[in-house]
Amino acid sequence: MTELRQAALEILAITDPQIKVSLIFQLFDGYQQQGLKIDSAAIYDGANLQLPGRPQKPELVPPLEVPKRKMDTAEGRASLLHSLAHIEFNAINLALDAIWRFPEMPEQYYADWLKVAKEEAYHFTLINEYLQTIGYSYGDFQAHNSLWEMVERTQDSVIARMALVPRTMEARGLDAVPMIRDRFKQVKDARAVEILEIILRDEIGHVSIGNHWFNYLCNKAAISPISTYRDLARQYRAPKMRGPFNLDARKQAGFTVEELSLLGV
Repeated sequence: MTELRQAALEILAITDPQIKVSLIFQLFDGYQQQGLKIDSAAIYDGANLQLPGRPQKPELVPPLEVPKRKMDTAEGRASLLHSLAHIEFNAINLALDAIWRFPEMPEQYYADWLKVAKEEAYHFTLINEYLQTIGYSYGDFQAHNSLWEMVERTQDSVIARMALVPRTMEARGLDAVPMIRDRFKQVKDARAVEILEIILRDEIGHVSIGNHWFNYLCNKAAISPISTYRDLARQYRAPKMRGPFNLDARKQAGFTVEELSLLGV
């Protein structure tokens, strides 16, 4: 019988997005039906695997080299949707990585990140299928890799991972998605707006999961979440947080009043 964390590592190494997505849905269903065990003590070695598994395209370039996306052309709108598909594909991989890489966490931790992987796979599928209806597909445009770079920086520490990936990198999506949604509203693209509403709803839950496990680890170590986050952000070179901030979504995701006050708003 397949063990959940080992399966997550194997799926993470898969390069084909459609196969990866399909296997995540199968893994989630298998766990929900109580057919999969979780070995939280197991230590897995991904050194011999090319991680994360990703297709040859899109071409990855530095963030500043990604072309600006203009909403006044069909190609520009497709390029913006493609950037969101790339974020969701990376988010699939980061959820799988959070499952296999970090041992000795409660079973609910692994179940939570499996749920995130399934929802990110759903988001990726929604966007890519919509792109195909307008003549494009994932891989057709250049993309950057800053989200995965933070995943790699935090591979030695689960508390750093929880602090700086869901609570920092993904939380930026809570701020950005409503603005992107409104741009698609202006051009009356109802399907894109619908997809972005789904993504925003689910991403609040994903950031909330990151907040929960970060605070769990802080409580377990009897350390301050505020000062610990500040120290980890400095140590791992997290990007500076810049507004405007979606304070309502951040509150729903579990950021405290004190944490929100430190955003300078």
